[in-house]
Amino acid sequence: MLRSQSLKQPLAALALTIAFISTFYFSADWIHSPRLISYDQLPPDSEDCDYDSTAVQLPNLSGGMPLRAALLQQRVEQSSDGSEIASRQPVRMIRDPNSAYSAVAVDTVHNEVVLTDENLFNIITYDRQTNTPPTSVSDPQRVIGGLNTKIEFQCGLYIDPVTGDIYAVNNDTVDTLVIFSRKAVGDVAPDRELHTPHGTFGIAVDEETKELFLSVQHDNAIVVYNKMEKGFEAPIRVVQGSHTGLADPHGMVLDAKNKLLFVANHGSYHELKAPLPGEKRRGTVFPGFPLSPDDAVPGSGKLLPPSITVYASNVKGDAPPLRVIQGPQTQMDWPTALTLDPERNELFVANDGGNSILVFDASASGDVAPLRVLKGPKSLVSNPTGVYLDKKNEELWVANFGNHTSAVYKPSASGDTAPIRVIRSARASDSVPGMGNPHPIAYDTKRGQILVPN
Repeated sequence: MLRSQSLKQPLAALALTIAFISTFYFSADWIHSPRLISYDQLPPDSEDCDYDSTAVQLPNLSGGMPLRAALLQQRVEQSSDGSEIASRQPVRMIRDPNSAYSAVAVDTVHNEVVLTDENLFNIITYDRQTNTPPTSVSDPQRVIGGLNTKIEFQCGLYIDPVTGDIYAVNNDTVDTLVIFSRKAVGDVAPDRELHTPHGTFGIAVDEETKELFLSVQHDNAIVVYNKMEKGFEAPIRVVQGSHTGLADPHGMVLDAKNKLLFVANHGSYHELKAPLPGEKRRGTVFPGFPLSPDDAVPGSGKLLPPSITVYASNVKGDAPPLRVIQGPQTQMDWPTALTLDPERNELFVANDGGNSILVFDASASGDVAPLRVLKGPKSLVSNPTGVYLDKKNEELWVANFGNHTSAVYKPSASGDTAPIRVIRSARASDSVPGMGNPHPIAYDTKRGQILVPN
């Protein structure tokens, strides 16, 4: 009797547990299943459904609300009948009001330096000789920005050495490479646009073959176009596959003399699998585009050590690199941008996570230490995401995302060396929130802190 009753109690508890888990499972399954959230009523059959670009109706918001946010905000206001909720202002805001430089290039013909601004979404041109003290802000010569420009989160930059045209890569939101004439100013439409895979970052151009290279972060790929392509033209070739060594590729640089392509990889990797014949792909497929994260193999993601992979400049398909620079001695931590000195055979790396500029022998391979490192408080190198070697003037330019500066050095600079000149978007005393494309935030109730992933 006692044994029978002792068995009944755990059995009853087990039954209740199963019932609870089942209820929770089916409830959770229902929660995460597709459901109708809202709908917009179609106009009557007698009415025309003309489309007017929302961007045309919006004011110039360069330095203010991002393009995507502006479009969403107007849509909310239009659907809310002017309610107080839709138009209310925030109680407070955490935001950097100053430009955050992300990429840099020099127009040696016109003696100008061009910088992309990932915070306020501008392309800014300065006189190359600009040198601003810590208590002041640099005056630009020209600024391109606004909804019509299609500029957002621009990270790659190229200046045509003949025409001075500006090629700027949009990374996180607008899947478009935009090309402006050198004299473009204000909220103007690009002279030319090229639709690109989502998540393009780096850019390199082979002026001899007239080929344009773009790295694609999320696809672990490189797409190559004819330099003058526009619209929805397909790439002429794609580099992608498990043998390429590409893992979250960022900046690139071409060695025209030796016909080589150098690629900086952060290290995030996942396998991709092409759909079977007749199998429908989940995302929109554009002709010639690489496989996308929609084609990722579940569970295949992993973090590899950062690297620089080197290929022949005519690389295509699933080709392995000719050599790889990778390992703890390299000191690489988010290598983000590259530039090359072909005469000295030196490769310069903007080492974002390490707050440093690493200089390698361009022929290096394996786990090798850099020839020299530019780093320290006097150097002003802080989260560098852009680097450019101006061979005509023998100057090395660095775009520092972490402190509102772009600084110039001698190419031989090393250690904690102060820059020759500095361009500033803010005073040295101004705070740096350090936010770049912040995603959904969290609040730490124990410490009273706001956690912001970028």
